[in-house]
Amino acid sequence: MRLLNFFTICFFVVNVNAQSYNSDRVSFTNFMIRMYNDAPFEGVRAVNDYDNAFLISVLALDKDKYKTEAILNRVASVKAMANASRYFNGSNITQDMIIHTTEKADGTSDTEIIENIRENSVGYVKALEQLTNFKRKDGLQVFIFITPLSTIKTN
Repeated sequence: MRLLNFFTICFFVVNVNAQSYNSDRVSFTNFMIRMYNDAPFEGVRAVNDYDNAFLISVLALDKDKYKTEAILNRVASVKAMANASRYFNGSNITQDMIIHTTEKADGTSDTEIIENIRENSVGYVKALEQLTNFKRKDGLQVFIFITPLSTIKTN
């Protein structure tokens, strides 16, 4: 009977902590979206919540430029890591856009846009996590990535 009571209490404590983490995360996500909508920005910033400091990397991409959602998410992730790496370690990023146009026999043309991103960096940012993404009023997809900077210790 004691063993059953022990497991019930453990389950309750774990469940309460999980709910607290989830509600904190939702609150932080909503705060970041409100902050962005009040004053849109792109790049890297340090943001504090009550217990932690986070580095956020924010960028906006045109969803129509990418063939699939997976490609859009991968490009967003690479660009967010490049922003964070540049902030922490310094880096040199070059970006080329190639526009290839072919004309058909009937007078119409097809256009293909290829974007090449090259980064030379002196470091690596690991554990950059996507907090959220949402559509802006002008149709661009906004991505917010975070990584903890440090945990603020309270006495």
